[in-house]
Amino acid sequence: MVPPSIAGPPDAPTRSNSDAASVERAEAAAAGHGKRDYVQRMFSDIAPRYDLLNHVLSLNIDRAWRRRALRALQWTQAPAGAYLDLCAGTLDVGAMLVRQTGFAGRVLGADFAVPMLRHGAGKAPSDRLAPVGADALALPFADGTLDGAIVAFGIRNVADLDAGLREVRRVLRPGARFVILEFSTPPSRLVRAGYHAYFHHVLPAVGRLVSGHGSAYTYLPMSVATFPTEQALADRMRAAGFADVTWERVSFGIAAIHVGRAP
Repeated sequence: MVPPSIAGPPDAPTRSNSDAASVERAEAAAAGHGKRDYVQRMFSDIAPRYDLLNHVLSLNIDRAWRRRALRALQWTQAPAGAYLDLCAGTLDVGAMLVRQTGFAGRVLGADFAVPMLRHGAGKAPSDRLAPVGADALALPFADGTLDGAIVAFGIRNVADLDAGLREVRRVLRPGARFVILEFSTPPSRLVRAGYHAYFHHVLPAVGRLVSGHGSAYTYLPMSVATFPTEQALADRMRAAGFADVTWERVSFGIAAIHVGRAP
């Protein structure tokens, strides 16, 4: 980030110019240019308000999506196992898994935006939910050691999608499931029109106002627009080595849940 000019207000960029530059960086990141650094800095900046905005802007529907994704993980097949919450953010998914009746295992919440992990501290006992500062492209876990993995609204932020999928495959035991919950584009023209109006106008304005970040909630719809379609993501999961890949739309296609199994 370029520091403010020491020459004073006359040489400092105007707010409009600053916002325009911020949006340009968001556009570039969504297209894959400088994505890693942008995403890490952005989520670190918005960490204090992330949980509030996440639930308010989704009208709390995201909680139901997460519960559905956890059911797809089929953790009951290994209730005492070790699970990965990838791109864990403030550890919402990991904490939800730990609270499931009958779950007796441990969740590792991995994210490279460490301030996000810090803001999630206390959502579950540390011996059950452990935050791990780690890049999704270089996970600090041995091959074939985890009983399952889940990522909620984070896989589209990984700088190299295919390498990220392969990395998850590497750390999973044979037969372990990998579940992806991610935004998608509704197939219905009517739903899509309302979705785009909200995503491209309401969400950025409210997100900017509450978070104080110039482009975080402009990047979100851009990153969704450039992310692979449901079928394309399923194909890339298969190419990364996952078997029995399936997917389903939720809430009229606003989001989708993909499931693959480590062979």
